[in-house]
Amino acid sequence: MNIQEIIAKKRDKLELNKEEIEYFITNYTNGSIADYQAAALVMAIYINGMSDEETTNLTLAMANSGDILNLSELGTVVDKHSTGGIGDKVTLILAPIIASFNIPVAKMSGRGLGYTGGTIDKLESIPGYKTNLKIEEFIQNVKQNGISIIGQTLNLAPADKKLYALRDVISATESIPLISSSIMSKKIAAGANKIVLDVTCGSGAFMKNLKDAENLANMMKKIGNLANKKTVCVITNMEEPLGKAVGNSLEVIEAVEFLKGNMQQDVKEVILELGSYMMKLANKGENIEENKKKILENIENGKAFEKFKNWISSQGGDISFLKNTNNFKKAKYVLPVVAQSNGYVASLNAQKVGTISMNLGAGRIKKEDIISPEVGIVLEKKIGSKVQKGEVLAYIHANNENLANIQAKNLQMVYEIKDQKPELKKNILKVIA
Repeated sequence: MNIQEIIAKKRDKLELNKEEIEYFITNYTNGSIADYQAAALVMAIYINGMSDEETTNLTLAMANSGDILNLSELGTVVDKHSTGGIGDKVTLILAPIIASFNIPVAKMSGRGLGYTGGTIDKLESIPGYKTNLKIEEFIQNVKQNGISIIGQTLNLAPADKKLYALRDVISATESIPLISSSIMSKKIAAGANKIVLDVTCGSGAFMKNLKDAENLANMMKKIGNLANKKTVCVITNMEEPLGKAVGNSLEVIEAVEFLKGNMQQDVKEVILELGSYMMKLANKGENIEENKKKILENIENGKAFEKFKNWISSQGGDISFLKNTNNFKKAKYVLPVVAQSNGYVASLNAQKVGTISMNLGAGRIKKEDIISPEVGIVLEKKIGSKVQKGEVLAYIHANNENLANIQAKNLQMVYEIKDQKPELKKNILKVIA
């Protein structure tokens, strides 16, 4: 067996067997297969696709290319993963809610590369919060508090890291077999028994339309089930940013407000849907609508926020910032973005909002870029909102006055205002359970 034969086979639209896929992953990970050979195979996969069996074998080979986290001593662990979006603070809110039902939350999250910071960047905007716990501390925290979220300290799915970088530079990112195997290999390696996937769809997501989002969701569900990981996919709307805040500490503040009962409607719908399926998978309630009521009860009675404080405190975070969010460091300049006409917000392209946020310093263009936690955007008006000329649409939070003025003008152009109220999309587009 050699890589040239494997490339030729996939070039000729033939199916690769399990041994050929494992040979490729093992030898690409250890450096025996060169980048240019891997690039040729990846492009052949991108053009010719993969069968369900091939995609599953690729996923498992990538998952087994590094460490596999064993969480069996914690019982049933349900992981939640999002395919990415703008203003996505869901994990910050959902993790303590789920833990408040005595469902263990043991999660490794990444940093963001692109429009906004990842979950770890957001958590690190809370002074003192430690993301680099040893695995033993991580497991112990979950046993004691029911919850811990740390950075990726283990060598999880190293083949995926190499392939992900390669796909990016050869323009082979938008392939359902490659996207689904990338996501699911990390989820399998991270040790959860069951998985709920938030598959975002729209301008701020990988999948721009519902058909592609459904295809991706169906593939990931198949992989999960074949890997003996019960998987549910919830397709959510990412045509505009989720919630009001886009930016790291700004999103933490919105998460705190949510757990105190001040909920943005779109965030609320996503949290209730994902959370209810996580509860169902953890055998904490078969009825989705009843589970939603239970989640709202644990927010109203303060259990979820109490769990949030315990979690942050146990990892060194200063909970005075959660008790009073005014303690968070503020951006030097906060500029209003003002409506230029009367009407309704007809569109608010999530990807463009994300780009503005990244340019303010809330995200990374390069891996080594340093994020400014306090900068970003707070949206006061979203799609469907009625606006009057001169009314504030949003606020730009920036540390540079000139940059703030430039990005305020850019954001003003992203807001499309029309005379007629638009037809609103649902926040939950489809559930594949």
